[in-house]
Amino acid sequence: MALKVELKPGEKLLVGNCIITNSDQRTRLFIEGRAPILREKDILTSETANTPAKRIYLAVQLMYIDEDLEAARTSYTNLSRDFLEAVPSAVDIINQINNEILTGALYKALKAAQRLTEYEQELLSHAPARRSSLPADDQDR
Repeated sequence: MALKVELKPGEKLLVGNCIITNSDQRTRLFIEGRAPILREKDILTSETANTPAKRIYLAVQLMYIDEDLEAARTSYTNLSRDFLEAVPSAVDIINQINNEILTGALYKALKAAQRLTEYEQELLSHAPARRSSLPADDQDR
């Protein structure tokens, strides 16, 4: 069964190592085969991977698109270990990512990594705002 993808005008889609850019009309594509496929909104770059969870997502993404599987796997292992040390409550999500990677279900691992970035955002939204240690009248300078 083919994968059905609907693209908005100007939206991009990664298929294998090719970027497809839609024209100025809504388009429906049916894709058959076993190439990695990602929508533009799901693609991270090294510039946009600006949090620990997003860097984990990027490492899994690189495994999924098979750029450099071993380097991405090593990076993922180090990043996920560091993340768990800082956020032990993320163990279930990290374990799910690990299991999906071990079984070769890299798209599912990518979706679990997406949940990790959402969890990180949730934690950060509850963190108190950092305040300067300067006295109030020094902060105005």
